[in-house]
Amino acid sequence: MRRAFALAVLAGGLSLAAAAQVQRSSDYLSKMDSDHDGRVSLLEYQDWLSYAFDGMDRNHDGVLSADEQPAGKGKPITRAAYRAQLAERFHKQDVNHDGFLSAKELAAPPQ
Repeated sequence: MRRAFALAVLAGGLSLAAAAQVQRSSDYLSKMDSDHDGRVSLLEYQDWLSYAFDGMDRNHDGVLSADEQPAGKGKPITRAAYRAQLAERFHKQDVNHDGFLSAKELAAPPQ
């Protein structure tokens, strides 16, 4: 009886965790979805995630030099190259290949 109860609690906890993950993904989608159509386009994805690049590009020259990157090292990368990397990740996450990311696709790591 105890074991069955423990399994039921564990199963309930997992479903609550899954529900919380979907809610966080929906919240994230609503922040990225600048045209409010309920899905995230490549451009919306790139624009939202470029905040990190823009924040590190202290001299605003469109290139992250080694001293602007974490730990002060790394190969320089242009904003265009960074956005191309984001496009690759977007296409991996777009599992149904419709050109948009749903909340479920946003929640899943790129394949």
